[in-house]
Amino acid sequence: MIVHPTQNGWQIIYHRAHALLAAQIAGHWRRKDAPPRLYETVAAISHHDDLAKEWESDNLTEAGTPKDFLMDEGDSYEPLREHIERALYRGHWVGLLNSMHMSHLNASKRGTSAEADAFLDEQSKNQARWRKEVEASQEDADSAYAFMQWCDRLSLILCQHELPMDERALEISKGPDGQRYNVIQHDNGLLTVTPWCFEDDRFTVNVESTSLSQVTFESNEHLIDALKQSPRKLLEWTFVKEDPEAMQDNPLS
Repeated sequence: MIVHPTQNGWQIIYHRAHALLAAQIAGHWRRKDAPPRLYETVAAISHHDDLAKEWESDNLTEAGTPKDFLMDEGDSYEPLREHIERALYRGHWVGLLNSMHMSHLNASKRGTSAEADAFLDEQSKNQARWRKEVEASQEDADSAYAFMQWCDRLSLILCQHELPMDERALEISKGPDGQRYNVIQHDNGLLTVTPWCFEDDRFTVNVESTSLSQVTFESNEHLIDALKQSPRKLLEWTFVKEDPEAMQDNPLS
């Protein structure tokens, strides 16, 4: 989960909610420039964080505070294998992209252990087999995964409150076309991506967050109960093409 401190507790965004936001962003991409198998790719983006189960996992730090996902240092590869296998129920393209994502996230562990090497080698073989089964080229798979990474990154920028102030540009990542994209938050709260890559000149996306009104918890069970019982709030962002007339519309409140 993504954790932010507030004046009297915490703001929590579940990882699956972040993935759904990434899928919303993907759905607004300009159709003529869409990556291969767009709808299957959006499904992979929407479900790429299904491994996260905040109501079932241990999400407390030693200090008794909610644990942000960046603090999780799990070393077991079996949950990753299970996640990829479950993705295959939606289709081999979805499984392929999820496997590529797990390989990307764990690539830096190559050479650190026999388990890491075995997992990465296994995924490389899986990906070659699944590309053949869905009759996709390496280029098509790479383009779709770059798209998945791009949407994932922009969603994380929003969920992690990384937008810089003073209308400064922040690089998202390279898109499926190899182009570098930046996001800018204007003084009126509206967001722009340059170059503009979306179908519509204006659209709004959202994610659900949970508000916790206490700072520490006696046990993980108490945290889970609080997460289930606490109020939720919808966070919204409106994107506009950088157009003087569009910028004069009603700002995001």
